[in-house]
Amino acid sequence: MYRQVKLLPLESLGALRMRGRDVVAFLQGQLSNDVTQLDAGRSLLAGYHNPQGRVLALMRLLQPAPGEMLALLPRELVTPVVTRLRTYVLRSKVELADDSPAWRIEGLVAEGADAPAQLPAATGAVERLGESCVLRVGERPARWLSVSPAAAVQGEGAFARCERAPPELWQRHAIENGEPQVYAATSGEFVAQMLNLDVLGAIAFDKGCYTGQEVIARAHYRGRVKRRLQRFRTTDPRELRPGDTGELSDRRTFRVVDALRLADGCQFLAVAPLPGVSRSTEESAQASAPRLDAVQLPLPYELPE
Repeated sequence: MYRQVKLLPLESLGALRMRGRDVVAFLQGQLSNDVTQLDAGRSLLAGYHNPQGRVLALMRLLQPAPGEMLALLPRELVTPVVTRLRTYVLRSKVELADDSPAWRIEGLVAEGADAPAQLPAATGAVERLGESCVLRVGERPARWLSVSPAAAVQGEGAFARCERAPPELWQRHAIENGEPQVYAATSGEFVAQMLNLDVLGAIAFDKGCYTGQEVIARAHYRGRVKRRLQRFRTTDPRELRPGDTGELSDRRTFRVVDALRLADGCQFLAVAPLPGVSRSTEESAQASAPRLDAVQLPLPYELPE
């Protein structure tokens, strides 16, 4: 049924389980998206921020069962996020746990093929296929995340005949589509709009207060964000990692968000001043950062002017 779909193991992703009578109200005060819009057929992309509006983690939320939520995020961040969130629970009836060992997270990519009709058609939509929750996360190419109980037999079921592919394919498509990720090395480094979360639908500006909301709203309503996530490619043989800094040939400084080594260089996402924006004093002070000859590539979405 899914022979035209590639299946990729995503072992770097983990799962934060959240449940309890007050879980929706609690998360509504912690995350940037409107958690009340989450249901069994819809997933959400949301940011978790500190009071200064900087992104501590970026997560995809889904509802695998009534009264229960899962947040998918890099496994290395699950424990720190659980620990931090617990300090805000107070008297709320909420249970938080690192549930990563209980789930198998895989990517599905219909690369150069029509998307199977059985899989969710709209971005953000969720379908149950056997024991798996499948949520659509991308359009070019069509991509889904499959979340299955770890106890389910691997290699059987709906995706048994899918061609296997390495996780780097998932990362490449995410970078090409300008989709950021936050890792331990970059947690707390970027204000939400620097990662284009406002463009990617991860912020609900009409919801109530949440941690970091004041800073994020001020950036939205009072002026242009001068540093944003952008896409680049270099033939430089050096390997870039999240959190690395440098200076482009046009003297703009950058900080790497995500990067993938290719046979002839590296493709990467980085937060840098938008073209034509004059450098600030802080950026000028970083001029000693390593110079990198890189070509800027277009994003598949428009940035606010």
